[in-house]
Amino acid sequence: MGAAMKKRGQAGKKPKVLVIDVGGTNIKMLATGQKEARKMPSGPTMTAGRMVRVVKACVKDWEFDRVSLGYPGPIINGHALREPHNLGGGWVGFDFGKAFGCPVRILNDAAMQALGSYKGGRMLFLGLGTGLGSAMIVDGDLEPMELAHLGYKNGKTYEDYLGLRGLERLGRKKWERHVGKVVKKLMAALGADYVVLGGGNSKKLKKLPAGARLGNNENAFLGGFRMWEESGETHERPGKR
Repeated sequence: MGAAMKKRGQAGKKPKVLVIDVGGTNIKMLATGQKEARKMPSGPTMTAGRMVRVVKACVKDWEFDRVSLGYPGPIINGHALREPHNLGGGWVGFDFGKAFGCPVRILNDAAMQALGSYKGGRMLFLGLGTGLGSAMIVDGDLEPMELAHLGYKNGKTYEDYLGLRGLERLGRKKWERHVGKVVKKLMAALGADYVVLGGGNSKKLKKLPAGARLGNNENAFLGGFRMWEESGETHERPGKR
């Protein structure tokens, strides 16, 4: 990564980045120099190959020579560790660089939004969307996390309570109370200075838990652009992407 960045720096040419934020409900896209994001529905029939085809068709009038891909699942060494829960198959082992015809960097979608939300210190990010995304940044080191499927209460996971299924099962008020309890619990356990609550359902919160601030889904795009910056205060730990 470092050598490639130095080479681009010597050439004095900034990369044109297409950021793709893959979610269980929608896929959103924004490229360098564009004012407005574009989106299209995803869902359980959205395979990796179909995603590439529809994205390329959707942004055929945009110029880009790099891709940042926010993926709804764990990423190890730049590759998907397992198939996503809320999408179609074919993601593990898929050659995105070949499919897009340019270099591609893949990061967990919550980690990408966290990267764009970070303002120093020890930050915990929780993405309240179709599922539950999580990441932590400590003094500039990004650590994607998988808290969603850990046991929380009554034999159910954090995602069962804080994800879309929990919101629909519990109703907004009870769901919001559990968001507050989980934020307090995880802040104490992880020693976070503050929590950023992102994801589409974060907007349904009437009152934010102590120590939390509301994120912005647009920060996922900022995080995607930051993935190709030559230097910056935030970086991933070795082996994590």
